[in-house]
Amino acid sequence: MTAKKVTWLELFYDLLFVAAVSKASHVLLHVEDETLSLETLGKFVLIFIPIWWAWVGQTLFVNRYGQDIVSHRIFLIIQLFFVLIMTASLSLDFDQTYYSFLIGYVGLRAMTAVQYLFVRTKENGHLRATAHYLGTRFWVGLVISACSLFFDSWVRYLVLYAGIALDILLPLLGRKILVKTPANTHHLLERFSLFALILLGESVVSILAVLQSSAWTLQSISFAALTFVLIIAMWWQYYDNLEKKVDKNVHTAGQTIIYGHLFIFLSLCMLAASIQLLFLNKLHYELMMNLIFVSVLLYFASTTMVFHVYRHKQHQLGIVHLGVLTAILVCFYILDMVVHVPNVMIMGELALFFAVYAKITT
Repeated sequence: MTAKKVTWLELFYDLLFVAAVSKASHVLLHVEDETLSLETLGKFVLIFIPIWWAWVGQTLFVNRYGQDIVSHRIFLIIQLFFVLIMTASLSLDFDQTYYSFLIGYVGLRAMTAVQYLFVRTKENGHLRATAHYLGTRFWVGLVISACSLFFDSWVRYLVLYAGIALDILLPLLGRKILVKTPANTHHLLERFSLFALILLGESVVSILAVLQSSAWTLQSISFAALTFVLIIAMWWQYYDNLEKKVDKNVHTAGQTIIYGHLFIFLSLCMLAASIQLLFLNKLHYELMMNLIFVSVLLYFASTTMVFHVYRHKQHQLGIVHLGVLTAILVCFYILDMVVHVPNVMIMGELALFFAVYAKITT
């Protein structure tokens, strides 16, 4: 498979999503009475999914059809404007900014659908069939989401996310068509890894927040140092797998990469927020343990799944490896639930787990 180069405009497109991701992550920092409510967690997920899907939609179009030509640049530049509108509208109180959010999201997705219809006239065979399927079917979800304008209260959001859910399911429903025009695995992995780098950056921002939130004590410096080790271990594990263990010539629809990374991205955001919450002791201890270990487990499971599918067979992990890693995580969780341990020790446990994860998998 020929390597497809990521363009500078794609990188600029990602840059605008940094602010959107940051606003979504900060939703998890809204804690009241040492409790992170299910409502807040739900809002975080519901805010993050449209961001992820809007980014994915354009990424997949570029992956199959994108060229660094004037017409494609114009489409992408128009979408950048809608990204700004959507990002400015992200808030815990969606009622106040609902219309602008809807304009931003629907505008983004509509432009992607138009792009598919535009290239359909220039392609033949399976590429034409894929462009026709996506360019026509995506309008169904868009129309449903746009109809939320005619409703109030919770019904409005139900209609909005029903359209988004259908939009997300359409590529899965049309898999038989999409596999005939396989994704460029090299480009797809590179695009998703760049977005993962943005989310790792959120954890680096959390380290800065830790150092700025208190005097530079031995505890704060130790916590920040262990957090840095944790982030480096995560980076090492993810990017060494990407560069050395993955077969980038596999011909697939890329759906394991696409949907698996939703959970990788969610877990990275949750970990970034957990770093600050853990250091500041903002959450009740047991709730804090559940949040941070669920985040780690989600990252571990989703990265294992994604890389397992694309790894060279001789590099695939065995049951023993998975058993050892799972046992380490479970033991740390049980220990921390039985004994009230300081936050520095908890961060040390997580750094150790990810160091072992990186060692075993790379």
